[in-house]
Amino acid sequence: MIVFRHLFREVLLTLIAVSAVLLIITMSGRFIKFLTQVASGALDPNALFLIMSFRLPSFLQLILPLGLFLSILLAYGQLHLESEMIVLSATGMSQQRLLAITMVPAAGVALVVAWLSMSLAPHGAMQFQLLLNKQNAMTEFHTLEPGRFQALNNGTRVTYTETMTDDRSNLGGVFISQTNFVQNHKDYGISILVANSGRQEVRPDGSRYLILENGFRYDGSPGLANYRTIKYDTYNILLAKPEASEEVTDCDALPMSSLFGTTEPRSVAVLQWRISLPLLVFIVTLMAVPLSRVNPRQGRFFKLLPAILLYMVYLTTLIAARGYLEKGKLSPAIGLWWVHLVFLVIGLKLFYWESICLKIKSCYLPKGVGS
Repeated sequence: MIVFRHLFREVLLTLIAVSAVLLIITMSGRFIKFLTQVASGALDPNALFLIMSFRLPSFLQLILPLGLFLSILLAYGQLHLESEMIVLSATGMSQQRLLAITMVPAAGVALVVAWLSMSLAPHGAMQFQLLLNKQNAMTEFHTLEPGRFQALNNGTRVTYTETMTDDRSNLGGVFISQTNFVQNHKDYGISILVANSGRQEVRPDGSRYLILENGFRYDGSPGLANYRTIKYDTYNILLAKPEASEEVTDCDALPMSSLFGTTEPRSVAVLQWRISLPLLVFIVTLMAVPLSRVNPRQGRFFKLLPAILLYMVYLTTLIAARGYLEKGKLSPAIGLWWVHLVFLVIGLKLFYWESICLKIKSCYLPKGVGS
C-alpha cells in the first residue's frame, strides 16, 4: 500500500503539472485567435471568456491522455535515475505489478476523459455554436466600440464613432467607409460618410436603421479625380440583422443518445471517436510503462522524444482514420478499432520485451527497439 501511494502520488502530481502547462499553451493559442476576432468586431468582447469556457472540455479530453503519458515517462524515469525502481524490483516489484498499479490512475483519467468526451464536450460544443449563431445575428451596434475602427463585411466596410451612449442608441462623430465593387469585383468605388451624430431607429416592421445627421457623403474611385460630395441633414442606412439560428449542424455537438443506431458516416465517426479517447488512455499507459525505463547514463529524457513521436503517430493515425470514416471510405465495422488494435500490439510487445530483458538482468533493449 505504501508503494502504491508513492507511485500514485508521483504520477498524479506530474500529471497535474504537465496537463496544466499543455492546457495553458492550447488555451493561449485559441484565446489569441478569438481575441483577433474581437478586435475586428466579429465577436462581442463580453462573450470571449464564455466562449473559452465552452471550449475547455474539448481541449481537456485531448490533453489528459497526453498528460498521463508524459507524466508516467517523467515520473518513472526519475525513479529509475534515482535507483528507486531497482530497490522496488529487489523487493519483488515486477513489471506486471507496476503496470497494474499504474492502471489505477489511468482508469481514473479514462473515466474523466469519458465524461468529457461523451457529456461535457458535446454540451460545450452545442453552447458554443448557439453563441456563435447569436453573435452572427448581431448588428454592428452590439460590437462597435468608441474610438476604434471596426471592419465589417470582410473588410469592405469600416465604421468609427468618437462617442457612444451607454445604451448604444446614439453616436457622436461618425465615420463610415464602404467599398463598392463593380464588374466582377475588378473595379471598385469608395463611399465615405461623415456625420456629427447618429442614432439607431427600430421601425414597426422590426427593421433597424442608422440615422446620420448633419454630415457629408463622398463618392469616388481611387486614383481618379471625378468624385462627388453630398451634404445632408439626415441620411438613413439599413442595418442588416439576420435571425439567430437555433439549429445545431455540428455532429460534435450532438448528444450520445442521438448517435447510437445511426448509419450516417459522420455520426458514426463521432461516436467511435468519443469511445476511442478513453481507450487511448489505457493503451498509452501500456506503452508508457516500458518506455519510462532509462539507464542513468542515458539521462531522463533519452526515450522521451521517441515516445512522444510514437504517441503522435498514434493520435495522427486515429484522426486520419476518423476522416476516412466520415467520408465513407472506411467501413464502420473496421472504423477506428484497427488503430487501437495495432498500437495495443505495439504496447504489448514493448511491455513483454522489457519484462524479458529484466528477467535476463539486462537493462537495455536491442538497438532500434523501444528507443
